[in-house]
Order: sequence, then C-alpha cells, then structure tokens
Amino acid sequence: MSTTSYPELTTAISRQIGNLRKGIPETMKGFSAMAQGACASGVLDEKTKELIAMGIAIALRCDGCIGFHTRTLIKLETSRQEFEEMLAVAIYMGGGPSLMYAAQARDAWEQFGGAEA
Repeated sequence: MSTTSYPELTTAISRQIGNLRKGIPETMKGFSAMAQGACASGVLDEKTKELIAMGIAIALRCDGCIGFHTRTLIKLETSRQEFEEMLAVAIYMGGGPSLMYAAQARDAWEQFGGAEA
C-alpha cells in the first residue's frame, strides 16, 4: 500500500533520538520522564494508553508516532480487532484525513508482523 517502511522509519528516528539524547540531554530526560509517567499502568492499563496514543498519532498525522505506537501495541499483544476498533474511533473523530492515516497505520501493523486475527 504505502511506500513508507515503518520498521526502517522507526530505526532511523531512533538513531536520531540517540543523537538528541547526547545533544540535549536535559530535554530528553524530561521527555522520557513524562512518557514514563503518562504510560505507567494506573486506572488505565498500558495497552489502553497506547491505543489512545495511536488514535492521537493518526489524528495528528505523525508517521513516526504511528510506527512506534504500532510496534508497542504489537509487543503488548494487542489483537487485530482491538487495533481496528481504535482505527474506527480515530476515523470517526478525524474524518477523511484520519481515514488516510488509519490506512497507513494498518500498513504499519502488517509490516511489524501484527496478528492476522
């Protein structure tokens, strides 16, 4: 479908994030702390929070975010049905542009080896 290779994209971004950790360490420590605090299990579990993050990534049209959150959702053993239900809500909330990015998110799911059913 798309020409974006999400595994390659996330690898390239990760490399540059490593460079940012060296160049602006305090900013990156702050961002990491915020991410850890926001994603820690609480009333909402980690998978639910990742599904929310993915919906936002689609709405904001962030290719890198789609790659990273898809990869994490697969590691969290998200089912295809859970993933597609989240895509439905993202499309509903974002209209046509979200539909286009939901299609790209499904492509990322397949590229990272997400479950078929």
